[in-house]
Amino acid sequence: MIPNNILRKWAANEPVLNGWLSIACPFSAEIMAAQGYDCLTIDLQHGLVGYEMATMMLQAMRASGVTPMARVPWLDPAAIMKVLDAGAYGVICPMINNRAEAERLVSYVRYPPNGVRSFGPTRANLSAGADYGTHADQEVICLAMIETAEAFANADEILSTPGLDGVYIGPADLTLGITGRRYRTGFDREEPEMIEAIQTILRKAHQAGVRACLHNGTPAYAAKAIGWGFDLVTISNDVRLLTDAARNSVETTRRLAGAASAAAADASSSGGY
Repeated sequence: MIPNNILRKWAANEPVLNGWLSIACPFSAEIMAAQGYDCLTIDLQHGLVGYEMATMMLQAMRASGVTPMARVPWLDPAAIMKVLDAGAYGVICPMINNRAEAERLVSYVRYPPNGVRSFGPTRANLSAGADYGTHADQEVICLAMIETAEAFANADEILSTPGLDGVYIGPADLTLGITGRRYRTGFDREEPEMIEAIQTILRKAHQAGVRACLHNGTPAYAAKAIGWGFDLVTISNDVRLLTDAARNSVETTRRLAGAASAAAADASSSGGY
């Protein structure tokens, strides 16, 4: 089986840079895969991506060698097993609130006797290697999202779940869960109580011997999170990158065109001299 590069980087104590795919398009996935990310996550929860399209995106990413992962819609064994069979090397599962749910998640990711995953790696046998069934339990990553007040309160028991590789913090939902609507929605939290909550999960994860991952909205915040000690950071996503680049292109063109028009008008009023 082709090794999971995320695990190799973690073994070398190197942080992992993750990209996020919300656009349902193999070509955009291929473009993102060529930009130097360590891994890319296809978002089947909030992204505009279904299973068949996710499979095509996995195919488009394969040539780059980037490690593919998927965020599934929910704690659903069918969804989890299908993205793994399609070739995802890691699963991020939202809204894990307690130890029992974390145990169910792990069981859906691992084959017997470590779990209850059904054997049928239709594409993974080709994309990962014919010996996939022998090594999948050691190479596939299982990450539980901590993003609610309940999950935060139960962090210790979630983190102690056997077979769980780590937790993935969703700061937008975590902020809503802990503080309600006292603060703006979104990522890159600056409120002292939210920074403390995020760093508390980070500390507890490392104490439990598992990895801590954080979703970020900007490279600057992702770099700060690496400085805190996070093992994996997500840097923006394809939608935001396209939005920002397009807006910047339009605004820059308008600004430069305005300056050129003003210069031409000045030249005209002065007779060209």
